[in-house]
Amino acid sequence: MAFRRRAKSYPLFSQEFLIHNHADIGFCLVLCVLIALMFEATAKTAFLFILPQYNISVPTADGELVHYRYGLKDLITILFYIFIAIILHMVLQDYVLDKINRRLHLSKVKHSKFNESGQLVAFHLTSMIWCLYVVVTEGYLSNPRSWWENYPHVFLPFQVKFFYLCQLAYWLHALPELYFQKVRKEEISRHLRYISFYLMHIAGAYLLNLTRLGLILLVLQYFAEFLFHMARLFYFTDENNEKLFNAWAVVFVVTRLFTLTLSVLVIGFGLDRVENQAFDIEKGNFNTPLARLFVLSLVCLFQAWMMWHFIRFQLRRWREYRNEQSARQRAAALTKQQSKPVKRESGYHENGVVKAENGTSPRTKKLKSP
Repeated sequence: MAFRRRAKSYPLFSQEFLIHNHADIGFCLVLCVLIALMFEATAKTAFLFILPQYNISVPTADGELVHYRYGLKDLITILFYIFIAIILHMVLQDYVLDKINRRLHLSKVKHSKFNESGQLVAFHLTSMIWCLYVVVTEGYLSNPRSWWENYPHVFLPFQVKFFYLCQLAYWLHALPELYFQKVRKEEISRHLRYISFYLMHIAGAYLLNLTRLGLILLVLQYFAEFLFHMARLFYFTDENNEKLFNAWAVVFVVTRLFTLTLSVLVIGFGLDRVENQAFDIEKGNFNTPLARLFVLSLVCLFQAWMMWHFIRFQLRRWREYRNEQSARQRAAALTKQQSKPVKRESGYHENGVVKAENGTSPRTKKLKSP
C-alpha cells in the first residue's frame, strides 16, 4: 500500500523524506509485526504489540472471565497503535479530505482548519459510538452505582482496556502529526493544549482506576466536540450557515454542567462512602480525601478554563456579527442614496448654459420699472 504523494525523491531520512513518507514507514512497521505472527518463534513477541497484556482469569458461577490490568507493557501496545493511527490519518487525508478541498478551493488558512476538523469529526464520531457501545454492553449506563462501588476497578474487561489504549495511542500520534502536517508556529501552542487536555484526562482515569466515570465523561465530551467540528465544516462550505454553532453552544454548556455534576457525585460523594479508604499503589487504591480533593480541583479548573475560552469565542463571534451587520447597513444606505434620481432644471445643460427643450436659450424675464 503506497499513499498518493508527490513523485519527488528526497534524501533518505531527511526532514522532507520523513514528512512525505511517514505513513509508508508506519505501514511497513505494522506489516512487519503482522508477518511476525506467522512464525512460531516471533509470534509471542508480536502479540505484545497487538493484544492488551496482563490478563487474569477470574472464576465466576458461569465459568471464567478474562480481565486485564495495566502495566508497563501497555506502552508497547500503544506504540503499535500509534502507527495504526498515523496510517488511518493519512488514508483519510489523501482519499477523502484532499478531494473535498480541491472542489471547495479554500484559502490556505481555511484549508488547514478544514483538514483539522475533518480528521476530528471522523475520530470523535467513531470514538463516541464505540464508547457508548462499551458503556451500554458493560452495564455502566443502567447501573450508575457501579461507577464507584467496589472501587478500585483494577480488573478491566477486554473492550474497556482496548478502548483506553486506542484513545491514548490516537492522542499521542497527534504530537508527531504537528511536525508532519507542518502546522504553523502560532497554532502549535493551541494544538498542544488541546492534546494535553485529552491525554491528562484519559491517562488519569486509566491510571487512577476511574475508567467507568471516564467512559461516561468521554461520551459527553466527544459529542460536544463532534458538533463543533461539524459546524466548522459546514461553515467552511457556506459562511452563512451558522445554525450548528448555536446547537453546539447549548450542548457545550450542558456538557460542562454534567461533567461537574457527575464528577462531584462519583468522586466527592460516591467514593467517600466506599469502605476501603487506604492509599495503596500495589492494589491500585487512590481513594483518600486528599487524592479526591486533588482530582476534583483539576476537573473544576479544566471546566472553568474551557468555559472561559467558550465565552471569549462567543464574544468574538458576536462582535464579528455586529460588524458585519453594520457594514451591510452602511452598504445598503449608500446604494439607496446613489439610486435616488437627481432633480435637474428644465431643459438641459450645454457649455454651462441651460438650454430649453427646443434647443434655444431661455430668455431672461424683464422686470417692469416701478
